[in-house]
Amino acid sequence: MTDALSAAAEPTRRRLLQLLATGPRTVSELAEQFTVTRPAISQHLAVLADAGLVTARKDGRRRLYSVVPAGITQLRAEIDRFWSTELDLLADEAAKRATTHPEEHGS
Repeated sequence: MTDALSAAAEPTRRRLLQLLATGPRTVSELAEQFTVTRPAISQHLAVLADAGLVTARKDGRRRLYSVVPAGITQLRAEIDRFWSTELDLLADEAAKRATTHPEEHGS
């Protein structure tokens, strides 16, 4: 299973999520918004589905893709955790540099 953060990191997949946030769409409807091929969009949707971010349901001969609210909630939590951790590490590194190299900070 692909992790949600990695899946959503790719620009085309992020745009697909944005489009699907407004409501279910078919691959053809989604592909109209991109310069890449319909099969490429299908591959991106498969990655998003594997990550639990989108789902597809049959509607006659078509497949309608939509976001999975629980998957989006999980993605948001991962982003929040990532930024909290990264910002804490950055602040710690800045504090260490300020105490070990005060001349670099005009002291």
